[in-house]
Amino acid sequence: MKVFYFTSTGNSLEVAKAIGGELVSIPQVLKNDLTDFKEDAIGMVFPLYSLGTPGIVREFMEKTRLQADYFFAVITYGNFEGGGVDDFNRLARSRGIKLSYLNSIVMADNYLNFFKMENQIESLADKKVPENVMKIASDIKERKSFIKKASMPMKMLSYVARFIYRFQPGTVDNRFSVEDSCNQCKVCEKVCPVDNIVVQQKPVFKHKCISCYACTHNCPQNAIRLKGERSRSRFRNPGIDLAEIIKANS
Repeated sequence: MKVFYFTSTGNSLEVAKAIGGELVSIPQVLKNDLTDFKEDAIGMVFPLYSLGTPGIVREFMEKTRLQADYFFAVITYGNFEGGGVDDFNRLARSRGIKLSYLNSIVMADNYLNFFKMENQIESLADKKVPENVMKIASDIKERKSFIKKASMPMKMLSYVARFIYRFQPGTVDNRFSVEDSCNQCKVCEKVCPVDNIVVQQKPVFKHKCISCYACTHNCPQNAIRLKGERSRSRFRNPGIDLAEIIKANS
């Protein structure tokens, strides 16, 4: 079994590790131009972006040929999922993939524009993340069939959100600033899944940002600020260390 994952602060990697099998980073697949994969079971684990599938996951789906008897996908999100499951299900079908299992799981939301990270961290206990992760992992281990559905209003809401999101990539890093506490450690460069950052005297952004916020959440000095952020607090999944994020995205 292969589990392809995309992560910036570790939520999706936590789920992928719980599911098990051979874990394969989606950014690494794209950076190395890998295309053909055949397994008994293939899964994808990734976060919701603007109530839909992240652009980097769409690119992965368009550039790869996947063959398996059992396909599954798990989508992580922080507060509201809209019609995200339906968006990916339609994408999978367009690539000739019939999902056997499709589910979502609520975790901490790392979207600094809307949420204070200290509040997201405090809410984790109420979200019962470990129990829900184990339930999904057990379902997949037992090769259960389940497709989570979205209502028509939620599908429409996601459609609008995704339309707006299409115009964001490449411009978000204009809203980043770097404080003098930056010590040129290059962690931001290493955790960026699309090689958007080069550290010189300070990080330099190449304007192909996909809004994953891995750079600012994982900065050891907390030196990368986002204009309009709700607080200075940052988040990384407590079960995932920085070396794992770097390995996934560098």
